[in-house]
Amino acid sequence: MNSLRIVWRITRLNFRAQLEYRAEFLLNVAIGAIWQVSVIVFATVLLARFTGMGGWDSSEVLLIPASRMLAHGLFVLVLGRLHGIGRQIQDGRIDIYLMRPMPVERQVQLAWFPTNAIGDLTVAVGLMAGALSRSELDWTAARIGYLVAALVGGMLLEAALFMVVASASLRFPAADYWGSWLEQLFGTFGGYPLNVLPKAVGGFLTYGLPLAFIAYLPVAVLTGHVHGSGVPYWLAASSPLLGILGYLLSRVLWRWSLRHYTGVNG
Repeated sequence: MNSLRIVWRITRLNFRAQLEYRAEFLLNVAIGAIWQVSVIVFATVLLARFTGMGGWDSSEVLLIPASRMLAHGLFVLVLGRLHGIGRQIQDGRIDIYLMRPMPVERQVQLAWFPTNAIGDLTVAVGLMAGALSRSELDWTAARIGYLVAALVGGMLLEAALFMVVASASLRFPAADYWGSWLEQLFGTFGGYPLNVLPKAVGGFLTYGLPLAFIAYLPVAVLTGHVHGSGVPYWLAASSPLLGILGYLLSRVLWRWSLRHYTGVNG
């Protein structure tokens, strides 16, 4: 409880510090929203020009980018400071964090408040509301519960992937560029039914880099399209659990990497 109070107090102070410069605060919120314009354009074109994609109707497809964006917005808000940790390593900040009586990862997460996450979440919530209003699914308590679990699992799976990059950055600071590569892949392929891609690409984004488990496969479970994904139903339905497992394993890797960290200059 004491740790939670400290986290809450630091987060509140960081947020108040951002509010000291109101124009910059609003600009950062706007940047977070503008960053998602491409997804909004995709959704608009999809609904206006096409009846579906890859055997999915347009209302079902819309659930994929909505889920992807909402999980991503939660990641940016809660755990997103892992992205770009390589820059902090290169600046020698990790060495300072190691001297303080608080876990390094927690210090990284509390370094600043991600104002742009407000813009991300605003757009994501709006897109999800639009997707749900157009959906013809019967939103039972079980479906709603699974959707919530899938969003949390997607957030944790994205965090796990960036935690792996952060762990690699402790040994090879230039590995931080992999984070930018991951972000581009998520933005490019995260909002589409992966069965429209060549099988080799879809297989890589499922079993090599598990992007499919963040939004595509959970939505396929909800809409009954798992049969066209090439993934066993039990595995697709386990997406939220895979997110939790992946995050826990990535934390083990992070702790191991941190124990073997020798400093920014080796």
